Amino acid sequence: MAKAKTVFYCQNCGAQSPKWVGRCASCGQWNTYVEEVVQKETSANLWKKPEDRKRKTPKPQLLQDISAGGEKRVVLPDAELNRVLGGGLVPGSLVLLGGEPGIGKSTLVLQVALGMKGVPVLYVSGEESEQQIKMRADRLKLRNDRFYVLTETQLENIFQQVAETDPGLLVIDSVQTIFTDKIESSPGSVSQIRECTAELLRFSKQSGVPVFLIGHITKDGTIAGPKILEHMVDTVLQFEGDRHHLYRILRSVKNRFGSTAELGIYEMQSSGLREVSNPSEVLIAQREELLSGVAIAATMEGVRPLLIETQALVSSAVYGTPQRSSTGFDLRRLSMLLAVLEKRCGFRLGAKDVFLNLAGGIRVEDPAIDLAVICAILSSNEDIAITPKICFAAEVGLSGEIRPVARVEQRIGEAEKLGFEQIIISKYNKKGLDLSRFKGIRIHAVSKVEEVFSLLFG
Repeated sequence: MAKAKTVFYCQNCGAQSPKWVGRCASCGQWNTYVEEVVQKETSANLWKKPEDRKRKTPKPQLLQDISAGGEKRVVLPDAELNRVLGGGLVPGSLVLLGGEPGIGKSTLVLQVALGMKGVPVLYVSGEESEQQIKMRADRLKLRNDRFYVLTETQLENIFQQVAETDPGLLVIDSVQTIFTDKIESSPGSVSQIRECTAELLRFSKQSGVPVFLIGHITKDGTIAGPKILEHMVDTVLQFEGDRHHLYRILRSVKNRFGSTAELGIYEMQSSGLREVSNPSEVLIAQREELLSGVAIAATMEGVRPLLIETQALVSSAVYGTPQRSSTGFDLRRLSMLLAVLEKRCGFRLGAKDVFLNLAGGIRVEDPAIDLAVICAILSSNEDIAITPKICFAAEVGLSGEIRPVARVEQRIGEAEKLGFEQIIISKYNKKGLDLSRFKGIRIHAVSKVEEVFSLLFG
């Protein structure tokens, strides 16, 4: 009997080696190589019938002869997902959806698939039984008469059922459970994930059927499997959020057919995920009395303006070392802003505990939130409440200057739409800004942090 051929694969980047090595030469990670048994791969496509395997050889075309028409898109019943995908689902595209366990990946895809009336959908699950999927579908209270459920993990059997049902959408839950007989290794290994994804990619491109792949993530937050998995697919979506919070955020990490700057927000309910069309009203808490340490920031998530509530608490340090805690905001940037307040503005915060929180469980990296953070900290320190009808949109520099931010007109427009009466921006943002467009909001342009303090606290 011939000896089985084995190859070593790096679990991090998918690099191949004939022998085990301690350190991967491609990505530099240590102790990531695992041994896998391989077979000689057949050139035939798994998903096609033998009589359909003849293909035309592609021929080169001149660039000027290629038509530049936009891709035809399938409009999904989910407006938020449509926005993140760039206007709908492109036929023949491969979409990878990753996220924490229990965050709602399967619920989101099932909800979208059930909402596609009249489109045959094949939902392949390698993790749940038919009864579990049926119970989840009953809870969502959606109905699609052409929705097929298949509990199978072998790729050859999946393609056999695909040929029989001829679906308009294929869902694989999850890609880490699928395996093919071409590779003699366990499901979830580097070679299995790579081979199965390659076959699914070939199927989607040649048949024009869009495919949704649900992927697990590692403890570091990256998609499990080789990094090449993200390179192979057309779109990578990240489903984020805390299981203890109501809201979930859908981000586009990679998109060949649209912008990666889009963002979708959902609210988790017992009947499924509800689209949040106006997230600013959700992210700003409704309260009856004025409280100190609260400031509203006009931020941008991609191309979408959001107004987010910034909460700060400054208290005397009980222990010797003051604490610095931040939720949803970069801790190092918070330390930098506190140093600016100490050095440039004369506020003695070095001996005090500072806690910062962004309401709604959302994480923001937009530098335009700096001014709101500083004002919330000073409001808590002085115990003076900031009027809820004012918001902030400016970056703070190391010398205490107020720096301009991008797309300030959209930020002002969103604040005006939500009923804010005043907004503080940088003085240098006024260049080329048509202030006559905004009748219902007063715009304060400042250049130094001290001007903001005198404006707010007198």
